[in-house]
Amino acid sequence: MLDNGVAVIERSYNHQEIWCLVSRDLRDYYGEAIHRSWFSKIYFMECTTHNVVLSTPTNFIRDWVKSHYLTVILQFWQHYDQNIKVIELITKVLSTQEQELLSPNVGTQIVVESSSKQILGSDNSFANLDPRFTFENFVVGPPNELAYAAARAVAESRNVVVESNPLFLYGGVGLGKTHLMHAIAWYIRHHNPLRKVIYMSAEKFMYQFVKALRNKDVMSFKEEFRSVDVLMIDDIQFICGKDSTQEEFFHTFNALIDNNRQMVISCDRSPSDLDDIEDRIKSRLGWGLVADVHSTTYELRLGILESKLEQMNIHIPQDVIEFLAAKITSNVRELEGALNKVIAHSTLVNREVNLNNTQDILRDLLRSNERIITIEDIQRKIAERYNIKVSDMSSPRRVRSVARPRQLAMYLSKILTPKSLADIGKKFGKKDHTTVMHAIKKIEELCALDVEFREEVSTLTRILQS
Repeated sequence: MLDNGVAVIERSYNHQEIWCLVSRDLRDYYGEAIHRSWFSKIYFMECTTHNVVLSTPTNFIRDWVKSHYLTVILQFWQHYDQNIKVIELITKVLSTQEQELLSPNVGTQIVVESSSKQILGSDNSFANLDPRFTFENFVVGPPNELAYAAARAVAESRNVVVESNPLFLYGGVGLGKTHLMHAIAWYIRHHNPLRKVIYMSAEKFMYQFVKALRNKDVMSFKEEFRSVDVLMIDDIQFICGKDSTQEEFFHTFNALIDNNRQMVISCDRSPSDLDDIEDRIKSRLGWGLVADVHSTTYELRLGILESKLEQMNIHIPQDVIEFLAAKITSNVRELEGALNKVIAHSTLVNREVNLNNTQDILRDLLRSNERIITIEDIQRKIAERYNIKVSDMSSPRRVRSVARPRQLAMYLSKILTPKSLADIGKKFGKKDHTTVMHAIKKIEELCALDVEFREEVSTLTRILQS
């Protein structure tokens, strides 16, 4: 059909063709060596409404693929047929003739190549995408619902979402920014494959630009990045202080926006809080929608664990799930890693999963995960609480609406972190230690005189320590 003048290919695949595509995807994702060792001898056998049966030549290959790759195979398959719920592996030695008939390369090479070129562009960015990172696997809660809704809108639209261009996602490590970017790419790849998408880290963007300079082939670099429909750059803070890369990013940004192409950027802080980056770039990064991904709540962590267990089709006691959600608070990546470690230990040593075993298995992780509060944490929380910018913490502004929260942040930095007065002062715009001493004294005086203010300070302390 035609949509706004653009031809959109829509087709369904038979199950043999899907295995051809999945096999191709596995090779792109894991590389040729792993594909040759484990996937090249797997053949499609049959399919029912919800189950797919694949064959392997030996029990060893069957067991290894089942324990290491089965979840990924299922996720790849579901990109082409969401009805499939189970991938079953059987051992069956096929004759040479059967292997030739069932080969995943027979009769599909043209389809695979054309699909790859349409979707991936010349840099084959699909190989950089994690098949687990889809919208279906993203658990939504108050800390991330705006970022999720914006990412979904960008992915589902066949045209640029003007009010979200660029879409700027920011937040701490392991909170889901990269997951959302991969999800956008996956969605476009399977629902609007004629749109050319490039996803890469800012580090790789810089590497490719430097390589183009060295090879005196900057024009090819410009053509590559300025011809895409959707450009996604992860961890843009990496280009801070890299003047030549910033210059090229600035021109690439302008070219894409002027040509009505979508940009999605992620960062560990908001545009206004980026250091060592040109003001003109800061301004442009904030043109569209800036969506922050907050630290996870207990309820969200609980939902993430339950979703993960459902995907793995594994049951563990509820008190263990609640314990993990309460104790592993740093980020989602570490939370899922803790769950995987508990499950792996139970499987390998054949011990039941219970609270005592979990505490023993995660002893070192739990010790290192005890809340470590930083000055940056305090500044962000105070800025959010009093509706000011984080950058106001280090500014010379002396208006009461800024000065009082800044004094409170200095006070909390002294009582909640091991930093010296001089170190604290540096974090607040290179202020002298006497300024920090004055702020601490002022907050102590207010706490003594004002009960409500004292309760406010106590509440903020509990929030930061939770």
